[in-house]
Amino acid sequence: MLFKNITVLDENFDIQKNMYVGTKEDKIAYIGKTEPKEDFGDVFDGTNKVLLPGFVNAHTHSPMTLLRGYAENLPLSRWLNEKVFPFEDRLNCDRAYYGTALSIAEMLSSGTTSFSDMYFFQDGVLRAVKDAHAKTNFSRSIVSFDDTPFLSDERVKEALEAVEKYHNTENGKIKIDMCLHAEYTNTYSMIKQFGEYTRGKGLVNHIHVSETKSEHEECKKKYGKTPTELFYEAGVLDTPTVFAHCVWIEDCDREILKEKGATVAHCPASNLKLGSGVCDIYSLLKMGVNLAIGTDSAASNNGLDSFREMYLAVLLPKGVNGQADIVSPKEIIKAATYGGAAAQCRFDTGIIKEGFKADLCVIDTDKPSLYPDFDILNNIVYSAEKSDVVLTMVDGEVLYNNGVFTSIDIERIGFEVNKIVKEVVSEVQNGN
Repeated sequence: MLFKNITVLDENFDIQKNMYVGTKEDKIAYIGKTEPKEDFGDVFDGTNKVLLPGFVNAHTHSPMTLLRGYAENLPLSRWLNEKVFPFEDRLNCDRAYYGTALSIAEMLSSGTTSFSDMYFFQDGVLRAVKDAHAKTNFSRSIVSFDDTPFLSDERVKEALEAVEKYHNTENGKIKIDMCLHAEYTNTYSMIKQFGEYTRGKGLVNHIHVSETKSEHEECKKKYGKTPTELFYEAGVLDTPTVFAHCVWIEDCDREILKEKGATVAHCPASNLKLGSGVCDIYSLLKMGVNLAIGTDSAASNNGLDSFREMYLAVLLPKGVNGQADIVSPKEIIKAATYGGAAAQCRFDTGIIKEGFKADLCVIDTDKPSLYPDFDILNNIVYSAEKSDVVLTMVDGEVLYNNGVFTSIDIERIGFEVNKIVKEVVSEVQNGN
């Protein structure tokens, strides 16, 4: 495809107007001010449009769209134990398939081209990813309640089966990460064995860390260390690692994250809605810690919208610190794109550059909320909405175009999701 006369967010996250961008197979093959002589196939008129790197949702639980609106106005512990866990006990691979497909549709329609998923029912989740031609880093969440040897644990067996069966499949669009659900849902023995096993395996570790104050403080009481210090001691951070949330981390934790090159997946909407608090991303950015943006699940967020996350991410540090210039829109949009790609160890995407993967989205700026265009980058972060996305491309394939999904039957998915939810709620109420 050739995008012509389009505004581009370039590899330095600066705005370039009246550009030509050509994609060939799964890569960006041409960027320039002049129209290329080579035929790139379909031509996209970029008048009043902006071409961006696709957003990367760095932390989510895609099947949990099935719980959207089901567990509301509760703190995390009650949210999980009273509502989420009983619902999830009734899920299976087929039900997870439809929840995931719905999530993918929502993400594609809002410009997200890749997502880091933490869940189970891997065969169902990854069948949905494959059918949708989407891109994901999936991890089977591990929890442990006793000192079972690592390779004998059933959850570990499923995680390693996912690595064997799916890692780097679909031309690399599907990658498998390793996942400890959290410190408080695992024994120290499991955490230690996890660190020892994952070291040198070439995979990414994905973990919930210091999401709530009680989680953080209870770990300090139990071990005399913060969760981050505990994972550091256990060798978990000797592997590329993504820590989701990090609302209550301390200065010593930030030093560890910087030293080990770890990523923080910031989930502002979910953390606010559950009353967990606000991650201090200013301190992370100041120290040079890689920042990515996640939505968490639609159960705790009610949406998988990178625009809303960026808006909150850029505003919260200003309000919390009483300083309007503390975090810039450029830093936030970089976190939502390249920061997430780096978190997934996908270093061939996340920016618009020749030779990089054609993971792209287009925003229509011919909207009342996006005039005047004093600063297009500011408009994207402060004013744009997911409904402004008109095209999403993954590995050079258009998967969403002006309200039409090319790889997802959205009417069928919606019908199946409503059917599943009614069945599960009935099962929960009847104790089946």
